[in-house]
Amino acid sequence: MRRIALFIGTNLAVLLLLSIVCHLFGIDQMAAARGYGGMGGLLAYAAVFGMGGAFISLAMSKMIAKWSTGARVIEQPQNETERWLVDTVRRHAQAAGIGMPEVAIYDAPEMNAFATGMTKNSSLVAVSSGLLQQMNREQVSAVLGHEIGHVANGDMVTLTLIQGVLNTLVILAARIVGRLVDSWMSGGRDNREGGTGMGYFVVVMVLQVVFGLFASIIVAAFSRWREFRADTAGAQFAGRGAMISALQRLQGNHGESTLPSTIAAFGISGPLADGFKRLFMSHPPLEERIAALQNASQAG
Repeated sequence: MRRIALFIGTNLAVLLLLSIVCHLFGIDQMAAARGYGGMGGLLAYAAVFGMGGAFISLAMSKMIAKWSTGARVIEQPQNETERWLVDTVRRHAQAAGIGMPEVAIYDAPEMNAFATGMTKNSSLVAVSSGLLQQMNREQVSAVLGHEIGHVANGDMVTLTLIQGVLNTLVILAARIVGRLVDSWMSGGRDNREGGTGMGYFVVVMVLQVVFGLFASIIVAAFSRWREFRADTAGAQFAGRGAMISALQRLQGNHGESTLPSTIAAFGISGPLADGFKRLFMSHPPLEERIAALQNASQAG
């Protein structure tokens, strides 16, 4: 549950931080006092901050992932396991038609792996030491195929675009409503000369949290859908039986993960949740993913 809260909180924190920075430096006040230059100006303002923050995060994703997990990129394989790991990633990448990703290992007890990067030809695939120790090579190959599937499908970029668009809409909607409330609180007087009141800032902050929660539900829904797609890729590259076996082995994690909240959604498995909290899950339950592969096998 803590991981889910962090996943949601990270998105909301970005929006709140943008609001506070704009308020402290007077950017929001100046823009609002001038009416944002009309609806087009407000939309441009929201897009710069909404899309800009999302793409800055994507551009820094590999660096943040390496730093936050302590991942060691394999420059020159030091043993047979590392050579096999690099060769397997290369084979899957060639089959997917993408550039060779950086391959890394990070120290963590649970079985996990993730992929990130700004483009299909400049990505990072990392596996935990626990995964290498607790899975056989057939299962590891399927996990690597799953991660290569994420890269080949452009999931990181698509997720960033969705997050950016939603951030833009959240910023836009919060400020439109905030302007209306501020106008109502001032008795309908024109505040262009004096700027907006405190009511505007408070309403914007509150609405960004509320709208941000709904945006997080949409982002999480896409994140769950892309996991099914990546499982299909893993089955294609390593075999359906191997992918099913890997997912069954992952059930031993019981939803545990030491991945930082900034990249938790990119792991091969995520935290468990029940009831309303399922709407914010970044990964579908492993039982559903296994069933999807089994049903696809029977249908084929």
